[in-house]
Amino acid sequence: MRPFSYTQSPDVTTAVQEVSAQGAKFIAGGTNLLDLMKIDVMSPSHLVDITQLALNTIEETPDGGLRLGALAKNADTAYHELVQTRYPLLAHAILAGATAQLRNMATDGGNLLQRTRCYYFYDTHTPCNKREPGSGCSAIKGYNRDLAILGTSEHCIATHPSDMCVALAALEATVHVKSSQGERAIPFAEFHRLPGDTPHLDTNLHPTEIITAIELPAKGFAQHYAYLKLRDRASYAFALVSVAAALELEGDTVKEARIALGGVAHKPWRVPEAEALLQGKPASKENFRAVAEAYLAGAKGYGDNTFKIELAKRAIVRALEQAISMEGKS
Repeated sequence: MRPFSYTQSPDVTTAVQEVSAQGAKFIAGGTNLLDLMKIDVMSPSHLVDITQLALNTIEETPDGGLRLGALAKNADTAYHELVQTRYPLLAHAILAGATAQLRNMATDGGNLLQRTRCYYFYDTHTPCNKREPGSGCSAIKGYNRDLAILGTSEHCIATHPSDMCVALAALEATVHVKSSQGERAIPFAEFHRLPGDTPHLDTNLHPTEIITAIELPAKGFAQHYAYLKLRDRASYAFALVSVAAALELEGDTVKEARIALGGVAHKPWRVPEAEALLQGKPASKENFRAVAEAYLAGAKGYGDNTFKIELAKRAIVRALEQAISMEGKS
């Protein structure tokens, strides 16, 4: 780990001023950043500690939604009464990710900013456009079993590792941020980026912006939901494919469907046009299969990960079936 300086910010205004210095980064739970610093993948010259900022509350919003402070711990969010009763999809997704110890340290805002777990990103002896723009992508012709099959580019096939973000995408959350220029709200679908020719940029955050909160809309799909995570082992592991499924039903007919995929792209993957295929249709396996085919249209395998295309289709069908049964409520 390289030497760095450190300050602890007393308020948001001071924090955004301090992080404007070249090479500065925010640190809260540090569950990803510190790991990357230890292996020299990231080497900020200055850390701005934001753990003392008043951003750790979870409270209701006037329109019936819920506002998650950016510094609320993952564990506190997952076990919060309002999250469990009104947004159980989010609670299940958080509890599917990481270990209890990590969830006790990791923050909600930090979860959004996780870096990829691509092997080559972590290996500083191999080319990686995400780590060093213009150096090349070792994964495309290398070992890529865990990597992306959707939204890829010739420059990067990395995946976003978060479970929480997959649920937030399905729930259509909003990310609130602040900088010295003011505040803005970013729809969750616009927060993360696809790699394109700038794979080193994971999000659309400006360099000096800080996440202050994540806002959940009033509709939480608490009756019919499922979070399905397929991985190599049942214990702590990142998803090969994950599915957040949320349904609003009228009898056996789908009134609204939300589906988000994890483990398959540079960001949580949604296809609203495919979801619309279910609207007004019976909640049947046949219709679920049609949606799954539409979701994976354009998917591309790179050899070791080609199996994920069929796996993702089957996972979508299974998650939707769980969402209409009691299985999604365990």
